[in-house]
Amino acid sequence: MVPLLRQRSASAAPRARAVLRAVLAVAYLAAGVLHVAVPGPFLSITPACVPFPKAVILVTGLCEIAGAAGLYLPRWRWWAGVMLALYAVCVYPANVKHAVDYIEHGTGGLSLWYHVPRLLFQPVIVWWALFAGGVIDWPFKRRSSFR
Repeated sequence: MVPLLRQRSASAAPRARAVLRAVLAVAYLAAGVLHVAVPGPFLSITPACVPFPKAVILVTGLCEIAGAAGLYLPRWRWWAGVMLALYAVCVYPANVKHAVDYIEHGTGGLSLWYHVPRLLFQPVIVWWALFAGGVIDWPFKRRSSFR
């Protein structure tokens, strides 16, 4: 029973990685295009401590687009996964500011039904980028035991 479970788990990993890679690439591509084409909403949630916010929003959009493309270029896939994971960590303060602005001022147009799950889901997005980029295999590949 256990070997069958391991075999099924191992065969599911490439399929799961491909599906998750596609979904993540589409999401980052869409976000990147929005950052470049419609920067206004992103500027409104950029923390005041960020210098040159318009340039930062443009660069972040280009990074999202590059990361989405990189997930489909085998030579760059690993780096795309790492950089998209780091990106998700770096934009977390903007997500927090967006939620705080909504709580304090009711601005941003999205309710707590968006903000709370978004903030809690951020570690999953970091894992997702690392998994989609082939940086990690967890939870599909188990550590070898020391016997």
